[in-house]
Amino acid sequence: MLSRLSYDIVFMDCQMPELDGYEATASIRDEEGSARHTPIVAMTASALSEDRERCLKAGMDDYISKPVTKERLLEVLQQWAGGQPVEPSQDRTALSP
Repeated sequence: MLSRLSYDIVFMDCQMPELDGYEATASIRDEEGSARHTPIVAMTASALSEDRERCLKAGMDDYISKPVTKERLLEVLQQWAGGQPVEPSQDRTALSP
């Protein structure tokens, strides 16, 4: 999807089957090269500091551990949306493949 559309942020599940979030992030970073940098935020049930470091080392920009709180999600969205307040979108077309 990232090769076809530009996204403001990607929430990456670290524990996906077939291609985990670490490998997916590496692939995204390889495809982007130096021309672009899409913020990638890990979403994982792992809450240890080593897990956070592994995500950052893999090329992710931030980390949210599950369960996700509304406050933490808003904080991350505001940080990676250029510091602008985030408004809920009514446009659901980006969710369609």
